Amino acid sequence: MTPPPYVPGHGLLKDRAVVITAAAGAGIGGATARRCLEEGARVLVSDAHERRLAASARELEKEFGAGRVAAQPCDVTSEEQVRALYAFAAERFGRVDVAINNAGLGGTADLVDMADEQWDRVIDITLNGTMRCTRAALRMMRGQGSGVIVNNASVIGWRAQKGQSHYAAAKAGVMALTRCAALEAADFGVRINAVSPSLAMHPHLVKVTSEELLEELTRREAFGRYAEPWEVANVIVFLASDYSSYMTGEVVSVSSQHA
Repeated sequence: MTPPPYVPGHGLLKDRAVVITAAAGAGIGGATARRCLEEGARVLVSDAHERRLAASARELEKEFGAGRVAAQPCDVTSEEQVRALYAFAAERFGRVDVAINNAGLGGTADLVDMADEQWDRVIDITLNGTMRCTRAALRMMRGQGSGVIVNNASVIGWRAQKGQSHYAAAKAGVMALTRCAALEAADFGVRINAVSPSLAMHPHLVKVTSEELLEELTRREAFGRYAEPWEVANVIVFLASDYSSYMTGEVVSVSSQHA
């Protein structure tokens, strides 16, 4: 089954200041940056890969204008860099209305053979990095009395898959973090939700996943195809917009594989 036509923007994030991690390249982060700009936002893109980030920012600036696009390198395993990212956002935009925490790291290894270093790196980027960025956003949004945070989880946080114990544990942690932090943030008018995609195809995924596994995962999907990154980005934009104003602490599956 072929994907549906690309949906045009409707101004859902007009004039809002958005920060997105892991936003360089052709994956969900890059698609989300483009989608937010199409919806009228000003966007600060960040990524640990500085060269790729610079190229992505230049491309977006050509299309949407330099005044609406900013870039700041950020390795989410570094508290110092996360603080610097939000300090730059405050300097550039004066506020942050939406924080989209997309950074994560996967990999395949059976637990019996997994080294501590493999486990620690996946947990530090995927779970601890999401925590650091959520905390930094909340510290800014608390003073504003408003804001929205959207975290990127995964269906792996719900269902079992061989070789994914580190990634599954990290993504399940992102879901729990989202739910608990949302209750705290409601006290000062901030909403926190998460998306839970399964298979959104992009070049990096093809490089690190076997063709056999990709075919198997695709067959599991209700539509018999993988998601386009922009289809996940559409759900992220919905959660970031006022259309989801009464939603917080939710994890929204962008897949039929939620159990």
